Amino acid sequence: MREEFIEKIYAGWLAKIVGIRLGAPVEGWTYDRIRNIFGEVTDYLVDYHEFAADDDSNGPIFLVRALEDSGHILNLTAQDVGEALLNYAPFEHGFFWWGGYGVATEHTAYLNLKNGIPAPRSGSISQNGEMMAEQIGGQIFIDTWGLVTPGNPDLAAQYAAAAASVTHDGNGIYGGIFVAVCISWAFVEADMRKIIEKGLSYIPKDCEYARVVNAVMGFYEANGNEGWRECFRYVKENFGYDRYPGNCHIIPNAAVMVLALLYGEGDFSDTLNICNMCGWDTDCNVGNIATIMGVRNGLGGIDYRKWREPIHDFLACSSVVGSLNITDIPSGALYLAKMAYRIAGEEMPAPWRDIVENRPESCHFEFPGSTHAIRTRVEGLDERAQKNRVCQVKNTEETAHTGRRSLKISAASVLAGENVYVYKKTYYTPEDFYDSRYDPSFSPLVYPGQTIRGNAYLPEYGEHAQVSLYARDMRTGRIYQGESAKLEPGNWTELCFQIPALSGALIDEVGFCFHVEGNHNIARSFVGMIDDFYVTGKADYEIEFEKERVELWTALHREISQFTRLKGITYLEKGCLHLSCSDFGETYTGGHDWKNYRAKFSVTPMVGEHHGVNVRVQGAIRSYAVGLLPDHRVGILKNENGYRILAETDFDWHCGKEYEITVCVEENHILADIDGEVTLKTQDEKNPYLTGGIGLSVQKGSHMSCRKITVS
Repeated sequence: MREEFIEKIYAGWLAKIVGIRLGAPVEGWTYDRIRNIFGEVTDYLVDYHEFAADDDSNGPIFLVRALEDSGHILNLTAQDVGEALLNYAPFEHGFFWWGGYGVATEHTAYLNLKNGIPAPRSGSISQNGEMMAEQIGGQIFIDTWGLVTPGNPDLAAQYAAAAASVTHDGNGIYGGIFVAVCISWAFVEADMRKIIEKGLSYIPKDCEYARVVNAVMGFYEANGNEGWRECFRYVKENFGYDRYPGNCHIIPNAAVMVLALLYGEGDFSDTLNICNMCGWDTDCNVGNIATIMGVRNGLGGIDYRKWREPIHDFLACSSVVGSLNITDIPSGALYLAKMAYRIAGEEMPAPWRDIVENRPESCHFEFPGSTHAIRTRVEGLDERAQKNRVCQVKNTEETAHTGRRSLKISAASVLAGENVYVYKKTYYTPEDFYDSRYDPSFSPLVYPGQTIRGNAYLPEYGEHAQVSLYARDMRTGRIYQGESAKLEPGNWTELCFQIPALSGALIDEVGFCFHVEGNHNIARSFVGMIDDFYVTGKADYEIEFEKERVELWTALHREISQFTRLKGITYLEKGCLHLSCSDFGETYTGGHDWKNYRAKFSVTPMVGEHHGVNVRVQGAIRSYAVGLLPDHRVGILKNENGYRILAETDFDWHCGKEYEITVCVEENHILADIDGEVTLKTQDEKNPYLTGGIGLSVQKGSHMSCRKITVS
């Protein structure tokens, strides 16, 4: 590992998101349609408010978690990645295209896995047929396997083969290997021809994927001066969609990817725009080549105003773990960098090591240009309109609390007595988004009872100001504010604020409140800086379901606020959340990083014999549950791609009666109490789950309701 690889990982992951966003509005369009409507494409085609989740980012950022979840860092198996797919993807909604068994490749493989067909058979030609196995998905979710193996194409190819084989086979796997190796090699090689040749060297010379790559390279060498449109005509005539079966075959799309990499002549913008104008599966193709180009060219090669500023480091996802669905690009990149160092068996250098070990999801601003999706607004004591106010954020090397960089906030025309709020959104609703791509849903990032930590700075030339940390309750709009500190120009001020314990609250933003001092009649410019902003500690709050609401995204996409749903019916009625199923149903909330806590559930079994409350939820196949079981039993269960009982006893429970189930998790110890009548405890000695949120679960056609949940 080289330290510069850390920044290149960020550049690659950032570029992937740029490519997805650029290609998304014309996904599935033909070259002719794009040319006739848009002509020459040079920029984003849609001004999204917030860009909702996309399969091309869901797959890479969640499936790579198989490394950590399985513990098989150097001997990763296809089944490890298959279990990550089962764990993080909701059942037949969100995450990727659920086109039906035998129609959508990933859907087919997912159901194979769910029904006990192991990987790699789950994605094999022998199981699903050649057409299904050679669609494009083998390469579109593969980028992160190249990002975690900088300059190590052998391992990139090994990981990519295992990951792609979960859902694909044949050329579907070869495409995954090719892309991952190109990304890995781009860390140490700038010559595009050599990068492509390195990718080719890891797949069979006589496969169709190698044939199309060589054909495009040959055309470029013989006719490069005729321009990329002539090359596309050649591609369409010889490798077009009409020559390959299925909805989105990998070969035509591989052709336009290689075309763009060659005709882009090393320029990031030209490469992406050429690929987008070729059409077909644009977001997938542009996303893949953008990762290669981002790594190759680094951050300096990505136009900030054009490509980075509209994204503002924000990324929405649509896994089943709601608190992982609100993320930012630096956090994802740092996770990948952590795994890259772990794979290499090396220790990260400062300041990265401290960030990873002590505040991995903090806003640290160490990546050049990064903003961590921090937002601003200016609000006067009279709450005057914002439309004429200008407030900007910018990554800076002027000063930092730790490390090298911080975030600079500049606000124009601020009057004394006004507040400049600098904040991170910690919860999103449908109103925040342009559309409902891939059905996102969210749990808050921050909860009552937790402690906000941050650092603020006022430059020597700055106006006088005080600062405090705050949290806002979305339900009431009330702002809970910590003690105010007067900023001493030229010195960093450390701040700490514990959000009070609250019932029925939903925290949708946390941040800094700068209160500007001085002459009330004179407008001035305000400049301040923030750094090392993060949240720690236990949650202490109560969910009252009479205060939750149905969030309507589309007619077919509805969510219960704060919750994500794996499967089953969820609805609100008479102050309760109801969950029912035909086979199994689960719904979750809380923080993926919660450690030791106590959760109390007021639940009523309505119908059936399988009712559970879940803790340490890490996904669909990783959690603990306390269940009301058949034959008047109660037990503590562990979900390891299927529930098994860790401890059980008799308990004469009945449908229609409310029970208070309290579960305490402390390290690998689990203690459960039901109505103060029955106590169960166990200690999980084998691969215990030490972090995770909370949830409810039913099985075998059962139906339960929950009136409230208390966490402390």
